[in-house]
Parts: sequence; structure tokens; C-alpha cells
Amino acid sequence: MPNSHKPHFLKPLLPDFHSGVTIPLGFFSQHIEGKTNRKTWKLRSDATDQTWEVIQEGRRLTGGWKDFTTAHDLQIGDIVIFKHEGDMVFHVTPFGPSCCEIQYTHPHIIKEEADADDAPSFSFDYCFQAEVTASNLKEDKLYLPEGATTCTALNKQCQEIILVNKEGNSWTVSLRFSEADGMYYIRRGWRKFCRANRCAIGDLFVFNVVGDGKTTPLMCVCPEREE
Repeated sequence: MPNSHKPHFLKPLLPDFHSGVTIPLGFFSQHIEGKTNRKTWKLRSDATDQTWEVIQEGRRLTGGWKDFTTAHDLQIGDIVIFKHEGDMVFHVTPFGPSCCEIQYTHPHIIKEEADADDAPSFSFDYCFQAEVTASNLKEDKLYLPEGATTCTALNKQCQEIILVNKEGNSWTVSLRFSEADGMYYIRRGWRKFCRANRCAIGDLFVFNVVGDGKTTPLMCVCPEREE
């Protein structure tokens, strides 16, 4: 039975993103290089029925990319997920800086971030909330909820996971599974991430997990919004 989770990758939008976006090396090597001679990507989204053709130059998307970002009013700090539908067609899902999926009012491209309580659109694969505590900082270890065991982006063979903050900066940390506790946990890198992001004890964060269960998973980590 074919895997229902299609190949995908995530890109945070950094300054000058209008000029082009770089395809991650791992995705490019596994799904693009040597697989096709086509140099044009077809991008689709839930915003409209339109398809945008974007030119691939090496590992970069260039010509036509600016038209796509302008049409979707994408901004620095937004995060986009490219899901390969096959035949060089990609469905693109944008997330705002808080890691909430951007909703568009059709037919006019008017965007707004989904409410954080709207779970179906809030997470691409699995999301949870966690608190920075004195103990998890001291132990350099953060346990994921038991529900993470149902997340298709993770498996017991995962050895690492990439944490991405809302600015698009990333940290690769160790990921392990405790057979005794039946839970995944992050270690060797959690404390460094917290220090780099000036986290204080008691801070709450929302974690969005993205992955296909084969490649290194990603976690978008954003501060919980204050009421």
C-alpha cells in the first residue's frame, strides 16, 4: 500500500525571499535530482484555483516565485510547506510567524492566521504545548506528550529533530524514544535552544511537528500567544 504522506519540505521565509528560495539538499537529492529533466515547478494552494509556474535553477526556485509570494501576501517570518503531488506539481501551505496556518478568503487573496484553538488547521502533522521548567533545563531533556507516539512524522529510529523558531533559525537536537516511559524526548540541544531564544522558566511554547516519517522531522517552535 503506497504511503499516503507525500514528500514535503518546509522553508522559513528570510529577508530577500522574494528573489528565490533554496530547495533543501536532502529533498533535492531524494526527489528531484536525476528523477526528472523538467525545470519548471507548478505551485498550487488553497487560496485560489490558479497554478503558478516557477523556474528551478540548480537548487533554487527563481523565475515566477516572486509572483507567487506576492499573490499570497507572504512576509518575512512566514513558513511555507511544499508537498510534492507528483509530476513536478507542489501544493504549498503557508503558515504565519506563530506557526498557525494562514487562511485565505476566496476569491480575493485576503489572508489571516487561523485561531490557535482551531486544531485541524493549526498543525500540519501534530502539535502540542510544552513549558520550560527548571528540571528540563537542568537535565537538558524535554519529554513530548504520549500522543506524539501517533505522529507519523516520528518513528523510533529517529535520532534527531530540527527545531525552527519563528525567525527561521534552526537547531538540530537529539531525539530519543524511552521504551520504559513509552514517550519521545528531546535531549542534548534543548538547553542550548532555550538559551539562544532567551527562554525563561514558565514560558509556554507551541510545537508543530512536520515530517514524513522517513526524513529528519522538523518542529516549528513558537511562544504561546498571550490572551
